[in-house]
Amino acid sequence: MRLLRVSLHDVGPFDDAVLRLATPEPAEDADAPPAESDEIAPVSAAPPRPVTVLFGGDGTGKTSLVSALALTRPGHALPPLPSAASSGTRARGGGARTAPYVATEWLLGDDDPERPHPLVVASPSAVFAGESADAAAIRRREQALFDRRAQQDGGFVFVSFSGSRWFSRVPNMLSVPERSILRYDVRQPNASFDDPTRADLTRETKQAISYASIGAALGADRAEYHHLGRFEAALREVIDVVLEPFDLSHAGVSPTSLEPLARSARGGLVPFDAMPRAARHLVSFVTLPLRALFAAYPNADAPREREGVVAIDDVEAQQDPALLRELVPLLRRALPNVQWLLTTASTHLALACEAPSVVALRRTEASRVELGEGLLH
Repeated sequence: MRLLRVSLHDVGPFDDAVLRLATPEPAEDADAPPAESDEIAPVSAAPPRPVTVLFGGDGTGKTSLVSALALTRPGHALPPLPSAASSGTRARGGGARTAPYVATEWLLGDDDPERPHPLVVASPSAVFAGESADAAAIRRREQALFDRRAQQDGGFVFVSFSGSRWFSRVPNMLSVPERSILRYDVRQPNASFDDPTRADLTRETKQAISYASIGAALGADRAEYHHLGRFEAALREVIDVVLEPFDLSHAGVSPTSLEPLARSARGGLVPFDAMPRAARHLVSFVTLPLRALFAAYPNADAPREREGVVAIDDVEAQQDPALLRELVPLLRRALPNVQWLLTTASTHLALACEAPSVVALRRTEASRVELGEGLLH
């Protein structure tokens, strides 16, 4: 599954904003003016960008956008929070007033290989301009169908990270892995974007790493558990990629404490809590999406190669500025088929990315926010 487009209407600081995550194909008539409508409409088969960086300062709506996206995806579509500057409704084109809503387009890919066109997922209150009652009913029935598929059959992976994430020093505790580590629930929110007390990644990251080693060891001689060995091998590979800049490598887990370990270039063992803070963040960025991919596609030969969408708010937080230029290449090497949506206020990170993958957010004179492709827009 990949994300093609997000349309926000009176959500956060956005009046009518469209974020396109696929590079548009050239129009047949190069002199034709751009379309005025920003409503959801069929898009071309242009593949989505593997990385999109939302660049803007504080208060430009980066968190609002990612939070709205997390609430509008297959299997999990809820109403967005209304704009603080409005009463929750607004007039569209001088007509009737409508509630705030978000609409997204998803290219389902491996989740539905035979589907030739994107799936539209919209907030329950969405009312598209010019859409007939029959068309709206068909759209909602189709969305409900794929909601059931996502909830019952797995797949449709979306993982998000809050900008207020942090790591506490808590011991590792494994409890009912078949309901947590081995299960992906599309209805469960991945991150709390406005509550730092719920953004501690320590226990979830440790559980995934330690269970991978334990499950692979216990199931090594049993054919029905060989998929646990594939998960452990993939997890070792992705962790090794993001630990390279720190001269560390994955060393499994401690047999006595079940704490994840890393090995330094000199051969010493480093517990997870003693790793550099930036390293722990990077490890979580690849460990938790890989866990979700494995849980959503347990029979996949290569869980690291599966498709999914990962959104990271304030990706530069707790990172060494010298590492920011390498951050996006590291993430892409670790999970090459994941679509990354990153928000940042760092010019170092934005300038290190290709211009077409950067979307600038800036406030207008009316204290609203506009989107523009390219860092210098």
